[in-house]
Amino acid sequence: MTDTTAHVVLRDVVRVHGDGPTAVRALDGVSLEIHPGELVAVMGPSGSGKSTLLNVAGGLDRPTSGSVTIGDQDLTTLDARALAKLRRRRMGFVFQDYNLIPSLTAAENVALPLELDGTRARLARRAARHTLDLMGLMDLSDRYPDQMSGGQQQRVAIARALVGTRRFVLADEPTGALDSHTGEEVLRVLRERCDDGVAGLLVTHEARHAAWADRVVFLRDGKVVDSTGGPDRAEDLLASGTV
Repeated sequence: MTDTTAHVVLRDVVRVHGDGPTAVRALDGVSLEIHPGELVAVMGPSGSGKSTLLNVAGGLDRPTSGSVTIGDQDLTTLDARALAKLRRRRMGFVFQDYNLIPSLTAAENVALPLELDGTRARLARRAARHTLDLMGLMDLSDRYPDQMSGGQQQRVAIARALVGTRRFVLADEPTGALDSHTGEEVLRVLRERCDDGVAGLLVTHEARHAAWADRVVFLRDGKVVDSTGGPDRAEDLLASGTV
């Protein structure tokens, strides 16, 4: 169930790459709110600013102007060390290529962010196995990435993004390297975690994937040009060439 208090708030965010006449305005006054329990999908043509939006929302890039707030913390006021700490503890990132460490088991991969943050290995592994169990992956906890299918690896990556107290998950085309059945399975897991109260931001180029979201935000030339709460409207906009 969606909370009425926004967990993620972007206000008038501008992100400019480069200087002078070659400068590119990747984001141009974007405002966005994401609530606990809500999955927001971002769509748009190549170069529209989708990945830049995700990177700014996750504190990987700083906005040129505007503000980004996670919970009660304004990211623009944090130095690099404090920002890295906040990302480790409160945000999780899911990428298309999984980014699992081949020499670590599923449980070790999921536990790694906690261990890097100072949690004792035994406690971190316990939390990792609990999260894998929530994902239906408990029987894979001792397997290495090359012993798992692509969909299983991506679900492990989602578990790593959600382990501990993280309440904001960001996914950049997480199904791009998967077949359609496996991709739907991964999106179902992400949807279930958001239904449990996590705030989610999903970058995708496929309307059928965006249909898992509560809301779809469309970008063009770094600006929000439409926002809809239903997959039918998404299909109409894509078919008409409006976005």
